[in-house]
Amino acid sequence: MANDDEGSRGAQREMADDSDRAPDFVDEVMSMVRAIPPGRVMTYGDIAILLTARAERAGLAEAYGPRMVGYVMSRFGGALPWWRVIRSTGHPPRSHQARAWPFYEEEETPLAGSAESYRIDLRRARFVPDEPNQGGEARS
Repeated sequence: MANDDEGSRGAQREMADDSDRAPDFVDEVMSMVRAIPPGRVMTYGDIAILLTARAERAGLAEAYGPRMVGYVMSRFGGALPWWRVIRSTGHPPRSHQARAWPFYEEEETPLAGSAESYRIDLRRARFVPDEPNQGGEARS
């Protein structure tokens, strides 16, 4: 838990250190989350990698990490399909397992396990946009 708290504080410092970048990054994360189709998921790291690649293509020396994406989701993700952004282990967002389960069932997200103990089948459910600049369709 201490590492998670420390990482969150680090993400806050990183975002606070560059106020020009923060709103763009927040908007980019939110846009990426909105583009994830029902029944599909991305990890916090997937989003960070895609946004870093997008920044590099734009000639920026930005590097984003999963904790920064998690920070944005914790602060601004309530109105988004937050359950579609999961941990790299395939588990739903921490402390939201029970709340996320009905969304996964409704969207027919590939799952392994029962409502009490489950994870998302990343091999089948992972969304990879064709072009990171667009939400786009998933690649096969």
